Amino acid sequence: MKTIFVMVKCEMGRAYDVASKAIETVEQVSEIYSISGQYDLLVKCYLDDEIDIGHFVTEKVQRLPGVRDTFTIIAFKAFS
Repeated sequence: MKTIFVMVKCEMGRAYDVASKAIETVEQVSEIYSISGQYDLLVKCYLDDEIDIGHFVTEKVQRLPGVRDTFTIIAFKAFS
């Protein structure tokens, strides 16, 4: 299992719509946070090892209506 975080920049006024659609339609999405700064949303996803990260981001996240840009972070280890 791989954990990735995708920072999403949305069209003006669409952040809540994008977050709702992502939660409803992308089963790998675990959590979504609204954030301040250059991006609007931080999307936490858990991917099975056989899923290609690049294809996942371009086909599942970037194609959501209202998404303008993404920045992907790959997590190596979780500390608790």
